[in-house]
Amino acid sequence: MRSQPGLLTITGERELPQPPPETPSSQEPSTPKASQPWIWGYLQLSLFLLSISGLLTIVITAALYLLAALNLPDISSMADYQPHAASFILDQDNETIGWAFTENRQLADIKDIPKMLINAFLAAEDARFYQHQGVDAWSIVRAFIHNLKDGGRGQGASTITQQVARALLLSPEKTYTRKIKEAILAYRIDKFLSKSDILHIYLNQVYLGEGAYGVTAAASTYFGKPLSELTLGEMAILAGLPQAPSRYSPFKHFERAKARQAYVLNQMAADGYITPTAARKAYISPLLWAAQSGPPAAAEYFAQQVKNYVGDTYGHDLLYQGGLKIHTTLDLELQKDAVNAISQGIKQWQARHPDMAAEPPQAALVCIEAGSGRVLALVGGSGFKASQFNRATQARRQPGSAFKPIIYATAFAKGFTPNSIFEDAPVEFKSGNGIWRPKNYEGRFGGPTSLRNALIHSNNIVTIKLLQTIGPQAAIKTARTLGINSPLVPNLSLALGSSVVSPLELTSAYDAFANGGDHYHPVMIEEITDRQGKLLERTQTTPIKAIDPRVAYQITYLLKGVIAEGTGKNARGIPFSAGKTGTTDQDIDAWFIGYTPKLIAGVWVGYDKLQTLGRRETGGQAAAPIWLAFMQNVSPKYQAEADFKVPEGINFLPVANGDQSGEGNLPGEASPASASDEQTEATVPAAGDDEHLSAPEQKATGDETP
Repeated sequence: MRSQPGLLTITGERELPQPPPETPSSQEPSTPKASQPWIWGYLQLSLFLLSISGLLTIVITAALYLLAALNLPDISSMADYQPHAASFILDQDNETIGWAFTENRQLADIKDIPKMLINAFLAAEDARFYQHQGVDAWSIVRAFIHNLKDGGRGQGASTITQQVARALLLSPEKTYTRKIKEAILAYRIDKFLSKSDILHIYLNQVYLGEGAYGVTAAASTYFGKPLSELTLGEMAILAGLPQAPSRYSPFKHFERAKARQAYVLNQMAADGYITPTAARKAYISPLLWAAQSGPPAAAEYFAQQVKNYVGDTYGHDLLYQGGLKIHTTLDLELQKDAVNAISQGIKQWQARHPDMAAEPPQAALVCIEAGSGRVLALVGGSGFKASQFNRATQARRQPGSAFKPIIYATAFAKGFTPNSIFEDAPVEFKSGNGIWRPKNYEGRFGGPTSLRNALIHSNNIVTIKLLQTIGPQAAIKTARTLGINSPLVPNLSLALGSSVVSPLELTSAYDAFANGGDHYHPVMIEEITDRQGKLLERTQTTPIKAIDPRVAYQITYLLKGVIAEGTGKNARGIPFSAGKTGTTDQDIDAWFIGYTPKLIAGVWVGYDKLQTLGRRETGGQAAAPIWLAFMQNVSPKYQAEADFKVPEGINFLPVANGDQSGEGNLPGEASPASASDEQTEATVPAAGDDEHLSAPEQKATGDETP
């Protein structure tokens, strides 16, 4: 009815329209004289029908208004339009890494919606929006004539205001009663709200297919861009969707979508919003679809952990319907590096074990910023789609020798030094189940051994004797101060890492060694705001003094030796780095926790079911290379430029001559000792209670020395 010469002409939805030749703008085509009487008669008929329809509308509306008014919904709530809106999870650069919704809707203020996009929807859905009062009698007559010609219901007559009334206040049932109520409500709404408010509701509420509600979500779903970047052709695609989102989906029915786009462009030109030339250019312009339909796959474990916290803290209704903005600590590039490092490490494992390659193990990686506790990367498994179980936070596994630095830190706080000597010799303990005879990984014993060499080379016997001396409860107290909350069994098997912990817990515990004794609780969320921008939560990271700075430095100094000459040699290559391996009985769990002055990163490798990773798949073999691959790719801002600061009160003393462990000290090697600690092995603290001497019920082993 509104077509003009020179526009795109649609002859049927099944036929892809072709743009006709363009009429020069300087010459408007004349109307043949023979057609003028027909046009005059058509206008007279139209005016007559319009008058009749207007009169009938007034009469019928007035008659039915009283009948239906008492059962109509209250429209006052529409003044405070609060629809279900998606919540978004953002990384530290405000890039979307995840979302949560029951309806994928992103609210947009009417002033932020491009005027041309509004015009496209008006042209397609309600050309007389600004002229009618909620119900358009002329559109009803026009649709009636059109449908008579086509012999069916080819064209509807609902205004945008009626669509709003139907979506928010009525059921979707198709009955005459609902249509009458819809018309009455539309009239009321038009009187109650401004035209701008009605458009605001409509453009945020309308369903546009592919799970997208409202124009903002649709722009992101179909084109992967914000509203401000939409082209005219893309706007016409979106404006053509409300009538039948599935039928006109460009993803499923491209030809139908193009035909509908041509219709919208025709109407926009006919209504004077654009020129015929602009319509043709928009029609032939290429359409570039969104590259993906979801958040970055690399961040799925991190995003799910955030959703779990927000849902538990604020309720799932607010999370999935409240339009929250959740700003997190994630560095997306580091996260991608973590995923790639794990993928590379698993492929290396498969190459070492071709007979087991069809069922590779899982792996987890956690990276925390030193000096803040901010979790920069977190990977909970080898593939989120295959398994949503987050091994970085939910799994509890034996850490093996990766737990030893906590025991040594406890001992150094009690006056021991790296030069303190213990006898590495066979030992046995009585238990209710018999006799426990612990051994080192290789089954050898080294005689008198310094604590320095015992930790660097992951000696089990010396660590057990050290724990026996200081008492398991003292070590557990240190672990609690370092943020480990998992149950810890107070017996000597704790020396071998028999009590289970999560990778996040253990990685976070090492931050005190990197931070000079300060421990920060790990945080993943910076702040949360609601749809109005009101602040719900902001994280403040405040450190606690977990251990003495001198103790922290002593541990760091020794863990640098683990990488330089001990079980962590496969992690060599990162300047100013320290770390510790961990391996459990039968090579079931492999760990490496390493750090620099800027980053702490922990890696775990293993099967969900307790089965071996294969012969000699230790922490140094399976986990350390993943840590190295990750750390080698971090951006320059995370690369340490200077070594760990030596705190006041640290003296470097020659390595004890009595060390007969045979591990080999470096020429001129010295170990740090606290200047205020004058205790020697002859004056070590008394042993713990007898109850701590019982044999363990769980097994864990030290690491293989390469």
